[in-house]
Amino acid sequence: MTHYEERLGRDLQVLREKVAALGLLLDAALGSAVRAFLERDRNLASETILGDQPVNRATRELDRLCHAFVVRHLPSAGHLRTISAVLRLSVALERVGDYAVSISREAVQSTSPTPVTVARDIEMMAEQARSVLRQSLKAFHEQSPDLARGTMAMETQNDTVYRKVYRDLLAEAESRDIPVRDTFAFLVILGRLERIADQAKNICEETIFAVTGEVKRARAFRILFIDDRNAGASLLAEAVARKAFPQGASYASAGWDPAPGADPAVLAFMDARGLGSPAAAPRRLATSHEDLREVDVVVGLAPDALRRVEHLPYGTVFLDWHREVLAAEAAGGDRNEEICRRLAYRIRGLMETLCGEHAG
Repeated sequence: MTHYEERLGRDLQVLREKVAALGLLLDAALGSAVRAFLERDRNLASETILGDQPVNRATRELDRLCHAFVVRHLPSAGHLRTISAVLRLSVALERVGDYAVSISREAVQSTSPTPVTVARDIEMMAEQARSVLRQSLKAFHEQSPDLARGTMAMETQNDTVYRKVYRDLLAEAESRDIPVRDTFAFLVILGRLERIADQAKNICEETIFAVTGEVKRARAFRILFIDDRNAGASLLAEAVARKAFPQGASYASAGWDPAPGADPAVLAFMDARGLGSPAAAPRRLATSHEDLREVDVVVGLAPDALRRVEHLPYGTVFLDWHREVLAAEAAGGDRNEEICRRLAYRIRGLMETLCGEHAG
């Protein structure tokens, strides 16, 4: 090994050790922040808030070392990927420090003891979040894509835990006389703990990129078109979207009062335009929180569509396009042709927003 290679290796090892040291700081800060809230220890909360300054200095030092590495070694290929990953990873870690500060500030503002059930849930989520963060940093330090992928699977399980804890909190708030201010504090803390797991996933993705060059896959969006019967406009919208943007998303359609079968005129139109045929009979709209949670965008194509899905999950967006259908019906001429034309225009705009101008 040449002197240059030895120096390059030492500099990379310094970077990995700095990341590991920053991880230890953050793990301690998260533990202190949660303990301060649960024990109503304002002094510990204040110390944790002030302790974010060393975290900020450590992330700035990481940035400086990365830029110095580029100047000194002019890296390429794997080494350049590592530096790029560390720069993005430092942003994720700084945000984790901010989450610890947020939890500590809620501890300072807390006005009443935390109910036992809520405290237990917060402790569980905090331990899971810290565990995933530790694993993600271990994967980076060991440059192990396999460990990173396994850790990402752990993060996915955290989503299920978060939804369960969220429901527990709402039930507790409804059954007890918990001050509104404290209820919001609990929600803030749970949200921050969930975001820690999300940042751990980002660290895992950076590890995989640094070691293998594998980039994060573009997100596949899930879009659901709904109307009353799922026999006409919603079927057309699904077919048009699937043909024009087959790679940008997965598509489905449903109705809250589904017909026994699709409109024959719609089927004939779809066949004539090369839009294919529905894979199944019209299907009933599932409106449970769990079903709609898997959907990114719900597109309503009938006047009262929003009323049918008024309890949308937090991450699901509703778009009301029913006026396009009404306008097409009033325009005269071939109804299906006009609906198809108007929906194609709106679908293109939606997909370019989601996926960029080269969505098709």
